[in-house]
Amino acid sequence: MPNDNAGSTHVSLSVPNDLVEAFDKLAAVLDRPRSWVMLQALRQYLEDEGAEIAEDVESLAELDRGETAPLAESIREVREILGRTEKKRQRSR
Repeated sequence: MPNDNAGSTHVSLSVPNDLVEAFDKLAAVLDRPRSWVMLQALRQYLEDEGAEIAEDVESLAELDRGETAPLAESIREVREILGRTEKKRQRSR
């Protein structure tokens, strides 16, 4: 896990009361400071949503450059993904 104090910058942020209360409850359960819980939430958001947004931006840039995949290739890839998903689903039964 990254060192949360290395290269840190203080940021002031207005947060709705309900979110602060939720962070406080979670911090109490985890016996961690509120700031630690908030950092974890921010890291998770950037890992999930941030990565997806970055992929979308890159995909749009590829389209702008005229870099596209043939429809048949795209269909083949989707079928492979669906096949793997179906196999996982059958194994979990």
